[in-house]
Amino acid sequence: MAINPDFLGKTFPPGPAYEISRVKLAEFADAIGDPNPVYRDRSAAVEAGFPDVIAPPTFPFVISIASSARALADPGLNLNYAMVVHGEQRFSYVRPLHAGDVVTAQVTISDIREVGRNSTMTTTTQISTVDGEHVCTAYSTLVERGGAQ
Repeated sequence: MAINPDFLGKTFPPGPAYEISRVKLAEFADAIGDPNPVYRDRSAAVEAGFPDVIAPPTFPFVISIASSARALADPGLNLNYAMVVHGEQRFSYVRPLHAGDVVTAQVTISDIREVGRNSTMTTTTQISTVDGEHVCTAYSTLVERGGAQ
């Protein structure tokens, strides 16, 4: 069964607020093997012109995946998650995320297509501070293998 095209353009309510901490940023930098001190050391980050430790460029995935999970779990979407592979991920920044930011993420299903025997779905996640400052947009494309009709 193909991904339900009626979900194209659907925007889901923002998820709960997420507070970005120095510990989470350091753990993420360790996990991706990036030794850059601006991800761990406040003094290094301030010296580089940031207000605090900043997030590695792919860190918004942590925030966007939690919000996307609610959309992907909607049974009306008809997504067979057992057949899904991650096709693409990219980010567009207004500014880096940093320790102390408290953000929310709002997901929109921005594209659904059939490509051969596969279905693809792209989500666009707007990440903003709880004060309304847009910080980053995350784009994620999933491929459901064999999902096309």
